[in-house]
Amino acid sequence: MGWQLPVFAALVRGPSMAPALKHGDAVLVLRKKRIRPGDVVVARFRTRPDLLVVKRAVHRQDGGWWVKGDNDLVTDDSRVYGVADVIGKVVVRYWPVR
Repeated sequence: MGWQLPVFAALVRGPSMAPALKHGDAVLVLRKKRIRPGDVVVARFRTRPDLLVVKRAVHRQDGGWWVKGDNDLVTDDSRVYGVADVIGKVVVRYWPVR
């Protein structure tokens, strides 16, 4: 893995972060910014490294983070996949303009 930009864009897919973020929202993510409980983050589950997700950081656990979607009806978060490694913090939603 080579050099990476400190900021990258991500696209929200699915309803797990509604109402804060909706399917199709585009966000900017700051890599490895200091993470606090309540921050919206981009992460990878250790049990599903192929899956990049946008979730809310809940608490630190086992050197990673317990992350959860805002929509309790969707359980594709740490309740199913366990601890996640945070890649970065969502700093702004830039599309669509509301």
